[in-house]
Order: sequence, then C-alpha cells, then structure tokens
Amino acid sequence: MSRFRHEEGMGGIGVVVNPRSRQNLRDPRAATRLARTLGDHGVVRTAGSRDELARIAEDFRRQKIDVLGISGGDGTNYVTITGFLEVWEDEPLPPLAFLRGGTFNTVANAVGVPRGKQDGLLARVIRSYANRAPLQSVERHVMRIGKHYGFIFGTGAIYGFISDYNRAEVRDALWAAKVLGRASVAVMAGRPTPVAQRWEGKVTLDDGDTFPDRDYLAIGAGTVDQIGLGFRPFFRCDHAPGIFHILGIHTSALGFVKKLPEIWKARPMGADHTYDRITRRAVIEARGGVVRYVCDGDVIDHEGPLTIETGPRVKILVESRPGIRPMEAVQRFTPSIFSRMS
Repeated sequence: MSRFRHEEGMGGIGVVVNPRSRQNLRDPRAATRLARTLGDHGVVRTAGSRDELARIAEDFRRQKIDVLGISGGDGTNYVTITGFLEVWEDEPLPPLAFLRGGTFNTVANAVGVPRGKQDGLLARVIRSYANRAPLQSVERHVMRIGKHYGFIFGTGAIYGFISDYNRAEVRDALWAAKVLGRASVAVMAGRPTPVAQRWEGKVTLDDGDTFPDRDYLAIGAGTVDQIGLGFRPFFRCDHAPGIFHILGIHTSALGFVKKLPEIWKARPMGADHTYDRITRRAVIEARGGVVRYVCDGDVIDHEGPLTIETGPRVKILVESRPGIRPMEAVQRFTPSIFSRMS
C-alpha cells in the first residue's frame, strides 16, 4: 500500500470513458455525469477507437495528469493501460482510478477498489485530491501478454467460460454464477459442456522449467489473486517481486469442480491436479498453432507461440477518503462469491 500527494501546477484528473462498455451503453449520459462531477479538477474524454485512445494518451501526457480514471470494466481497463503504455513508453503511468463502468470488475475487486457508482467513486477521488489529502493506492504489475498488458490470462476452460458467458445479451454476476453452476452440474452428471473445453500444448518458463506438452483443462496466470466471483487461484501472485502466478491445470473437469472450495479459499489444488509456479516469463505453445486465450475478460486468438512476461508496475487507487487506514480499505471491500464480476 502506498500514498502520494499531488503538487501545485500539475495536470489534474484525466478520465477515459469507453462508450461501448455495457454499463455505459445502458447509461449513455454517464460521461456527462462524470464531467459534471469532475468540474474544473480535470477533463473527461471519450475513446471510441484505439486511435482516439492514443490521441487522448498523448494529450494527457502533455497535461501531466495526476490521476488516470477509467470508465469501463476489466476489458476497458487493460485496453486503456495498453494504449497509454504504448504512448507513455518508459514514463510511469499516473495512479489509476478504476471506476467500475463495465460488466467485469474482477481486478477492482481483487485489489480492494470500493464498490459504488462511477460518479460516486470519482467524487471520492476528487474530495481527497481537492483537499490535498493522501490518495491510498496498491501496486501491481501488469503482464505483457503478446501485444497487450493485463492482469489475468487463461486458456482452455477459462476461454470456454468467457465464451459461454458472452452468449447472453444481459451479462452480470448472477448470469456468471449461473454459467458456472450450470457447467458444474453438467460435469458432475457426466454431460458435456462447452465451458470444460480443454487445451493442448506446452509452457516454457523463464528458468527453463516446463509444463509438458499434454492435454490441460486450462493454463491460467495472474498478477492479481482473483479470476472472478471471488475465486482466488493466483494466491501466490505477490509472493516475490516482479513475478506472476501461473497454473497448468491438468486435472479432469470433475476433479476441478471438486477443487472449487479450495480455489475459493486461496489454497493450492495439489500436484495431482495442477502444475503451480511463479515466474517472470512464460512461452505458451498450442499444438494447433493458435493460442486462444482470455485477457482480462476479452477473448483473443494469437497465431504462433505467445509470450507472457512481467510488465510495468502500476498504482491503483483503492480508497480516497481521508483518515482511513490502508488495511481497512483492503479488508472492508473484500468481495463475496457472488459479488459483481469484472
């Protein structure tokens, strides 16, 4: 946990709005309300494309903004971080305010971002900013996953879960729980389910160790402990500086379902079920030549070997009210199993 203060003459708060996030599509006046809430403490910009995002990143860099607010969910967060890192290059990003403007907010849940509506979360940041009070933050590395920067990676059943989840028009935590529950019941009954699709290939780690070329339920990795609905498979993500936690889950779908209580409690599944490592770099090679994976809730297809490595460390604001102790901020907002996914 760290804290920082802004200085006189600096650039205020810059907010990037994704107009196509599901919450913002349902609430097209969200950007207007955020701008009204922000007032003269900064600027709100809407990014409808990656080119627009790049121009916003250049503008915010010139303005030397103190805080980067992001209006969207996990997908918007990683796309914005990726776009800004491409423009800002070696210059550290300002602290990030995740405003929970999407369907998936797993990363926000994992690090302790308070719950609430977007304009309320932004107002909390503004109050401390305007009063020159310390802004509380936690630090996490992003992973560089091919050309993207994100916090959560997964293949196989993780890809299958997101693909099945995305079939619904209305997506929320209740629907995510139904997808998981329906798939678990099918597995327990011995019926096929698209969620339990498997992945074939191998993983080479930075020390030369490997997850062997074989059939897996999933390969998963994270620099935050959660993967959604409060499940915490990547509980070793901060056990050493500059690493991420990677799992080669080779058990059966039934074996995995039986281990869900352990994953919920952030306990290891055991060597009979998964290969479990911390690393700074991993090369993912699919037998079929195309790695189909999830990055922070988005499904992506990558041709050829896919490299994952530890990326820059970023600050994420977790609670901005003056006087709250850092651990209170983290403990108070620990999500439950059916809390809203990123």
